[in-house]
Amino acid sequence: MTEEVSFQLRLDGRFEGIMRWPQLDELWQTLKQSRAGWYFYQVGSPMPTQALSKDELASSLQELDALLHQEHDYDYCGIVYVDHAQAPTLVKVYDPNNLGSSCGSSGVRLPPRWIISQQKPTEIIDDAPTPNNRKRWWNGLFRLR
Repeated sequence: MTEEVSFQLRLDGRFEGIMRWPQLDELWQTLKQSRAGWYFYQVGSPMPTQALSKDELASSLQELDALLHQEHDYDYCGIVYVDHAQAPTLVKVYDPNNLGSSCGSSGVRLPPRWIISQQKPTEIIDDAPTPNNRKRWWNGLFRLR
């Protein structure tokens, strides 16, 4: 099985929803404390070539958390999914401004906007263009380093 097929199967596999903000805080802490390297990929942007350092990961998660809280102004989260909450290796984060139906019940399945993975991700094709505000946010995130 190729890496691309393997990653896509994992991405389409079973995930647990992070329903409450405190659960998201716990997930971010688990990722930050992990000894593994993490790739951070915004769908529609160039593929990451290397895993983030611990400091880069912490900074990226902090920025993503702030964006999610600002733009998903609800008392619940519900837009973050993890393969195993206690021992995560793959996290999918959906864009609060383009939720559509992440489960595909509408017949159109939107990919997540961000993927955080221990395995180097493969390119995800999204027919919708990446909004300019997301491009600016992403570019600004990595200019900080």
